[in-house]
Order: sequence, then structure tokens, then C-alpha cells
Amino acid sequence: MAAAIRLFFFFLSTFPAALSSRGDVLELGDADFDYLATEHETMLVKFYAPWCGHCKKLSPEFDRAASRLKGIVQLAKVDCTAHSETCGRFGVSGYPTLKIFRSGKDSAPYDGPRTADGISQYMKKQTGPDSVLLRTHSDLQTFISHYEPSVVGVFSGEDSARLSEFLKAAALLREQFRFAHTTDLRLGAEHGVQSESVLLFRSPRLSSKFEDSVVVFSDHLTISSLRRFIRDHIHGLCPHMTTENRERLRVRDLLTVYYDLDYHLNPRVSNYWRNRVMKVVSQYSGRGLTFSVANKKDFLSELEDDFGLGTEDGGDLPFVTVRTKLGHKFTMREEFTRDGQSLARFLDDYFAGRLKRYVKSEPAPERNSAPVKVVVAETFDDIINDGDKDAVILFYSPSCPHCKKLEPVFRELANKV
Repeated sequence: MAAAIRLFFFFLSTFPAALSSRGDVLELGDADFDYLATEHETMLVKFYAPWCGHCKKLSPEFDRAASRLKGIVQLAKVDCTAHSETCGRFGVSGYPTLKIFRSGKDSAPYDGPRTADGISQYMKKQTGPDSVLLRTHSDLQTFISHYEPSVVGVFSGEDSARLSEFLKAAALLREQFRFAHTTDLRLGAEHGVQSESVLLFRSPRLSSKFEDSVVVFSDHLTISSLRRFIRDHIHGLCPHMTTENRERLRVRDLLTVYYDLDYHLNPRVSNYWRNRVMKVVSQYSGRGLTFSVANKKDFLSELEDDFGLGTEDGGDLPFVTVRTKLGHKFTMREEFTRDGQSLARFLDDYFAGRLKRYVKSEPAPERNSAPVKVVVAETFDDIINDGDKDAVILFYSPSCPHCKKLEPVFRELANKV
């Protein structure tokens, strides 16, 4: 008994960090990191400092993700101010640093979202095989009946060269897309293919009569060609933009329709508006503008800051904006009509160049005849870029003492020239 008690207290002193874990996030330190990390097939570790503001902001999201991933992926954290040896060993130089470990070994940096939803979705893709083996029709239906799109390879046998290349692509792209494969060609026949192919199943929640739910890739299969095919087709005509995928969608000129969209709680209303958008924008595809729908509650601050739209604008009707890859912004000021005609007029005006860009600006001064003209964002192009003279511009802050000292000199110069 005495030996058992001594062993217990030895364990307490040897593994203090792990035993002090709170909630579902495992706390690790110099003494127990290697010992405990090897027990988990997949683990996401947050290396942090208690004083770090970004770490504090991440903490509640990380904790919520840990609860959602319980039993699937272990989340852990290391306080680098107390356990510098472990942090130094894994090359941690800034906070927070997130790394993915597999069976105790540093596998890859985590470069995914920093929200609970984003972390959960990203890490679920890190578990299991790179590509799921489908044996039956039931397996296929279960896999493609998912909230996210699915990529399924159909091959003639396990020795197929195309299957080998497909699995390499799945290993590289698993963080972005869901992959599965089968060696039973009959599963492909159900979707109109008779030979080796790759099928891209768009998300069932976004099914629409205005586009195909399944797209077939039958070209020469390489990692690059498959990546390009998925990138060009996975979103479809009008994807659901979220805070997690917005940067990928905004690499092109993008029109977004914002409304009370929620595919978890209210899929019927979510698709009611999206179908009205799809009916209109399907007539404008291929003209250099891409399209999306989004939940306006997820983007309220952005709508207000970037487009001057408040929560009271439009009521329950959708907002419509365009953001180009050059940063130009446009808003549809006309009320969104259920027949889609207002959206069509907005698009006609956009492509005809008749829309005025939205610019966040102070009001232009009523009088502006002094030698030094006052320029605001809305009048910048008219005063500076459309004239036949060169311009000297003073960018200043009213509170800046150096600016105050320079201002009379600048005015004197304007009077002289």
C-alpha cells in the first residue's frame, strides 16, 4: 500500500500539466508531452503565452472546438512561458502557434480557420484515411449525403494507375475537400459513367434545377488536373459564402446576396431566395462575374464598414453587393424584388458601367474655391485624376503637430504657384 501511495504522488509530481487539464483541452508540458502525445492518433496542439492577446481571443473558440471534437480529435495546449523546452523543440517563435501531431510526431502546421466551427470542420478532415473506400451503393449514398461537396473516384481495380494518382491527390488535398473511391464500376454506372472517372457531387443542400448536381471528370488524371477540375467546379454557379471560404471566393469579381440564410435551421427559406438568385444570375454566367449567397448575420460589421449598409436596410429582403478583385465596391440600392427583376437591372447596369462605386467618404465641402482644395474620398478622382494639371497632395491628421506646423507653409506654397 505504501509503495502504491508513493507511486501515486510520484505521478502527480511528474505529470502536473496533464492532470490540471480543464474541460476537453489537454494541458501538456515539458515532463509529459512525449508521453501523452503518442497516445493520440491525431492531435491539434496550441502553443501559447498567457499574456498574448491573440491567444486570449482564440481560447474560447479552441475550447468549444475541443468539446465538439471530443472522441474524434484530441485538442491540447502548451504554455510556452512555463514549458519553453517543448516549445523550442518544435520551433515555436510566435503565439499562438497551432500544429497537428500524429501519434506524437509533428505532422504539419495548422493553417485553417480560427473559429470553433472552422477548427472542427478542418480537423475532422484530418482523421481517417485520405480517401474512404466505398464498397456498396449504400456506402456511396451515405458519403455523398453530406453538408459539404464530395469527390468520388470510380476505378476498375486496386491496381489501377489512375487510382494511385487519385490517392496521391487525396493525400495532398484532404484538408480542403472530401475524397472517396471505389473499385466497383457499377457504382459509377448509377451516375452515367461506364469507365474509370472522377465524380464531383455538389452539396445536396445546394441542389438546384439551374445546374447539375454531379460533374464528371474524365480527362487525363494528374494531381494538377484534378485540383484544377475541383477548383473550377466545386462551388457551382452560386455557392454559399461563409467566413471560412470568403477569401477563396473573392479572388475573382464577386456578387453576393446577403439574407437570413441558415441551412441547418431553415433550409427551405435559404433555398427559396437562392433559387431566385440562381434564376437571374444563370443568364449572366461566363461574363467575368462570379456569384454567391451568404448569411447577412455573419457579415453585419463588414456590410456596415465596407458598404455603408446597416441592419435596418432592406428589412427582411436580401442585400446585394459586388466586390471586385481590385477592391471596387457596388451596392444595389433598389429593393430586392421576388421576381428577380431588380437584380437583373442591377446586373445590366453593372456590365454597362453605369453603376457608381461605393466609397466611404466624408461629405464634400460646399465651398471649395481656395488655392488648397479639400479632397474627400468621393471627390478624389474628380479633383485629382480628371484634371489637366499635376497635383501636390498633403495627407495629414488634424492631431499631428508636424502637420499643423506644415499647413501654413503648404497654403503659402499654393498661393504662390
